[in-house]
Amino acid sequence: MTISLARTAPLHSAATFGALAYSTFLLLPLWLPQTSYADEKSNTPQTRNRVTKPELTLKDSSVTLYAAGDIADCRKTPPEQSMAARTADLVDAALTQDKNANALTLGDNTYPIGKPEEFRECYDKTWGKFKTRTLPSPGNHDYGVPMAAGYYNYFDELAGTERRGYYQKKLGNWLILSLNSNIKAQAMQAQLQWLKNTLKEYQGKCVLAFWHHPVVSSGAHGNQSVMQDAWTILADAKADLILSSHDHHYERFTALNAQGLPDPKNGIPSFVVGTGGANLTPLFLIKNGSAFRQNEQHGVLKLQLHTSTYQWEFVSSTHKVLDRGQANCH
Repeated sequence: MTISLARTAPLHSAATFGALAYSTFLLLPLWLPQTSYADEKSNTPQTRNRVTKPELTLKDSSVTLYAAGDIADCRKTPPEQSMAARTADLVDAALTQDKNANALTLGDNTYPIGKPEEFRECYDKTWGKFKTRTLPSPGNHDYGVPMAAGYYNYFDELAGTERRGYYQKKLGNWLILSLNSNIKAQAMQAQLQWLKNTLKEYQGKCVLAFWHHPVVSSGAHGNQSVMQDAWTILADAKADLILSSHDHHYERFTALNAQGLPDPKNGIPSFVVGTGGANLTPLFLIKNGSAFRQNEQHGVLKLQLHTSTYQWEFVSSTHKVLDRGQANCH
């Protein structure tokens, strides 16, 4: 506040002097420091020398993931000219700029049958650039050789323990679950029990699971029931995201419950991201809950995972964002 003092005539009377004194009395509070009751209370001998600790705020430990499946196919094109190289360049540039970012593979890492030389001569020269920062999952083409030997030999411990193909990873405030949709019978039951136990033990808020075969898809392969029980377990646990591929297109579904019906409260949003590099395939009967889909451009799904929210973008190999949005964890 700026107070202007106007020039006044000389004071010749007591009345004038008294008026000026009264005015000064009224203005005095404007010039003196203001002290509240709380200030007076905190200025006691007991509190005068107390060291005040700074107020702590929770840091948003955000992480970013780049996901796609159906990736490296070099049967007709050299690795450096393949579409897998195009999507790999996109991910590699992003990971170089962000030390907290990771890549996810959604299965069918190589074609046609996942031989060791396919991983060595095709995958490693494309998506292998950021192998150490990759969370993989296997697909049916990776199991084209006995016991998916090429896949497990290449990724080793990154693919989980004991070559069972499923594992967990905690990133920021999120539990990340890589599951194996290629196993059956007793092996599948062991995975489902592991999934139940892992979800029960987790004390955090947000959960993302990924595997190869989609429970719901509008692509050529369509809905795959092999992971229906896993979906039910995840829905009961209020999981927040499911990613898969197998069909070679990109598709986003609204939250669906275990019965495949739209359910914003109890359902799980899901994405089909089979756009990592292999030839794209047609869309057929559009499934319930399909909110966005495209099969014209390769690309990757970018996920920014925050403390209790997430954002998504589908970024094409030409660096165009074709789909984006955000949502809260349950």
